[in-house]
Amino acid sequence: MALAPPVEENPFSHLIDTLPCEQCDRLRFFNPLKLHDPRYDALPLSIRVLLEAAIRKCDGFYVKEEDVLHILDWQHQQDVAEVPFAPARVLFQDFTGIPAMVDLAAMRDAVAKHGVNPNLVNPECPTDLVIDHPLPADLSRCATLNPPSSDCGGNGAPGHSSHPKASHQGDQCGSQAGCSRASCKDSPSSSGKPAPVQIENSPLLCPFHRQPVSEVETVVKNHEMELVRNKERLQFLKWCSRAFRNVNIIPPDVGTAHQVNLEYTCQVVQEKNGLLYPDSVIGTDSHTTMINGLGVLGWGVGGIESEAVMLGQPVSLTLPKVVGCKLVGTIYPLATSIDIVLGITKHLRQASISGKFVEFFGPGVSQLSASDRTTIANMCPEYNAAVSFFPVDDVTLNHLQHTNFSEEKLRQIKTYLKAIKLFKSDQDQSEDPQYSEVIEINLGLIVPCVSGPKRPQDRVAVSSIKEDFRTCLKEKVGFKGFHIPQDKQDTLVPFLHAGREYHLTHGSVVIAAVISCTNNCNPSVMLTAGLLAKKAALAGLTVKPYIRTSLAPGNGMVTHYLNVSGVLPYFSQLGFQVIGYGCATCLGNTAPLPETVVDAINQGNLVACGVLSGSRNFEGRLCDCVRANYLASPPLVVAYAIAGTIRIDFEQEPLGVNSEGKQIFLADVWPSRAEVQSIEESTVICTMFKDIRARIEKGNTFWDSIECSDSDQFPWDFKSTYIQCPPFFNQLARDPPSSQSIDNAYALLFLGDKVTTDHISPAGSIARVSAAAKYLQSKRLTPREFNSYGARRGNDAVMTRGTFASMKLQNRFIGKPGPKTLHIPSGQTLDVFETSERYQRDGIPLVILAGKDYGSGSSRDWAAKGPHLLGVRAVIAESFQKMHKNHLVGMGILPLQYAEGENADSLELSGKERFSISMPKNVSPFQELTVKTSTGRSFRVTALLENEMDIVFYRHGGILKYVAHNILLTRC
Repeated sequence: MALAPPVEENPFSHLIDTLPCEQCDRLRFFNPLKLHDPRYDALPLSIRVLLEAAIRKCDGFYVKEEDVLHILDWQHQQDVAEVPFAPARVLFQDFTGIPAMVDLAAMRDAVAKHGVNPNLVNPECPTDLVIDHPLPADLSRCATLNPPSSDCGGNGAPGHSSHPKASHQGDQCGSQAGCSRASCKDSPSSSGKPAPVQIENSPLLCPFHRQPVSEVETVVKNHEMELVRNKERLQFLKWCSRAFRNVNIIPPDVGTAHQVNLEYTCQVVQEKNGLLYPDSVIGTDSHTTMINGLGVLGWGVGGIESEAVMLGQPVSLTLPKVVGCKLVGTIYPLATSIDIVLGITKHLRQASISGKFVEFFGPGVSQLSASDRTTIANMCPEYNAAVSFFPVDDVTLNHLQHTNFSEEKLRQIKTYLKAIKLFKSDQDQSEDPQYSEVIEINLGLIVPCVSGPKRPQDRVAVSSIKEDFRTCLKEKVGFKGFHIPQDKQDTLVPFLHAGREYHLTHGSVVIAAVISCTNNCNPSVMLTAGLLAKKAALAGLTVKPYIRTSLAPGNGMVTHYLNVSGVLPYFSQLGFQVIGYGCATCLGNTAPLPETVVDAINQGNLVACGVLSGSRNFEGRLCDCVRANYLASPPLVVAYAIAGTIRIDFEQEPLGVNSEGKQIFLADVWPSRAEVQSIEESTVICTMFKDIRARIEKGNTFWDSIECSDSDQFPWDFKSTYIQCPPFFNQLARDPPSSQSIDNAYALLFLGDKVTTDHISPAGSIARVSAAAKYLQSKRLTPREFNSYGARRGNDAVMTRGTFASMKLQNRFIGKPGPKTLHIPSGQTLDVFETSERYQRDGIPLVILAGKDYGSGSSRDWAAKGPHLLGVRAVIAESFQKMHKNHLVGMGILPLQYAEGENADSLELSGKERFSISMPKNVSPFQELTVKTSTGRSFRVTALLENEMDIVFYRHGGILKYVAHNILLTRC
């Protein structure tokens, strides 16, 4: 079958317009407004992005005129029409990117054998590949922290401070590189302080000053080990960065793929050859959705879809319903960004929006910072939305202004997006589109909460905490109760600390820990806490000295932006000093409380409180003598520490009284959202973006030192166990084969319902008794050197042997779970790979018999590539997961569905028959075919080839061979 050529001219070329901007009058764009169709103004803005892409990419093959019309008629076609989407770029991580690059390198070899210039093989769609996964922390230095005391150190999980080692050599810090304090001549122990111990897997702190120190030796050794372990993979990626056009390789040690996507590769509006179009992206995991917070449409797909997009094929999707999420009201003054994000997430989780687009609009949107938006968009999996889209507005542009976007670029973005009505102003409700449904969320009703006193799931509004705690005191001992007698609930116990008398009662705070990890890593909440500390300190408020306060930033960047923003000294002034970067208070690694405090608690049988911004607060976890523990946002931790008690109504009672006798309320020192966002954008965001851009532009000595070939074709090392040339293009002919019929095939596997991609695809560690292990051992590798399937995704010999290697695979031929199957001619039970090898050696095609929902679960490329290399020509099942069905077609495997109401059991198939499937010369979408068996029985199936594109891919043996054939056809 000949290739379907694209149309000579885009049928919508008459929509091309010139940007109405004096400084950029030579820039052009497709203007959907020139359709003069009133339906455009009613489209959700996320659907307008789909429409623009369809108009711009309309070629009569991948994207047809009817696709454009379907999108334009979204109101009637939603949840009905299947449409293509060609994103502006593709985002790979190294684990998913390496197989795609290996396939391209193999394609270069294949076309070169036919005398075609291999340089013609390049990604069609711009591709970003971020090397962000290959470095395990083989070596680490440890933070110094006081060990828990024997009487009040908490009994966290065992092993929290195991393997204590000396944290320093000699008696002084002297030249500890990176310690910001002057050299110290005395050891900590000489000053009467307890000797520190190391908490493993934490950054090194100067044992004298507890300041982070550089760990040059550790970093160098980790890099050396990375080079040894991943040398072949990194050399290959280095070659890719030089050999392929349209590929942008981000070297190691720059950042995660999604951090780089937000902070470097995102353009909001793309420009190519003078043509402007909206930025959009398809990535390889679920976190890709966070880019929607910046008005860039994107979501995660599997490896094969991403590879197909890279090769020029659009993603196929059912035109989605779009839920409009209208944000109204004014954010409650004490609500932090985390409160808002979790509140919105909770509402959406309850709204049954699975698989739908969510688009935010309304007057409340402008109150959310860019960080808030990307966090909400990133939490799509939490409420099962496909994307959560925030259209570009002035908040977005203000954010971009601090991320090294030039004024000219910003002007270009705003002018273009306004010209095609993709710029949103929430002040003008007449611009609001029509949505499938609208959910309204009143931001003013999202109030700050704390969790406790014993479990994270027990949420209590801050405004109700005083009354709730009193209830807990009198309730029977349980998840919340302490069963304190009525006449003992106001017990007051005096004690001395540092020569001064204080009093403790039920609800007194004795531990307050600000922790920046997990759910509190958002910069805004740490800045809010810092600004509150600053305002409180300047107002003359203090924290009682017996309260065990601490500040544990999640990483050095947190300390950096707290310092640059000027709030770190005020944290210290209130007693919240940086203690290190490891897990501390959450795990019970709390420094001992003063003995007089412990005695007072025990004397009065008091329910003392700990407040922390971590993630765990089970009873007694922080300290044996502290029974009530509350999880709170970082600023509330500071507030409760100043108040000294959990029994306070912040609206009615003052935080404290300063030296002048003035009452200071929480509202007096709580920073406004505008104040926090201003500092966040100008200090934190600006610093982070400058840092990541500097690291990319400066280069990486480690990456730069890697040597690789300058050749157009990759010099495969056939001794390599990481990178091998895959056999997808073996015996590639100039023209596709004329017949795709399957004759006398055996069933490789006889499977039941709900066989997932986890059952099919190689994943995780390589079992020592597996076929992949036998192969690696034949290469003289020990089990310690096996690494994982993920690390060896560039070696088809490993991955093919790992296909159907799951110990949970239920194969009806065997009758028990395991990666075995029946070699029908001999009757032997063998590994799936070994069985396949025998069949292929004898020239026998293979099929798989399966039940319902074959290929359900996560999208995995090797769940289709593996069966292809095992010789599987067709899968006959009752039903397929749609994405996996597309993957099978993309690899040239025919998905066949039993007739309604039929299956292997109703047809009395044993699975040991031989199967023949005759394919007509001209196949139609969803064509019925007949399967004939060696027993004389025949049955009808439907070929799930849904459109012309599917048929063409199948005829060519998959998308890889289709692209190769296309290059040969046009160049030979």
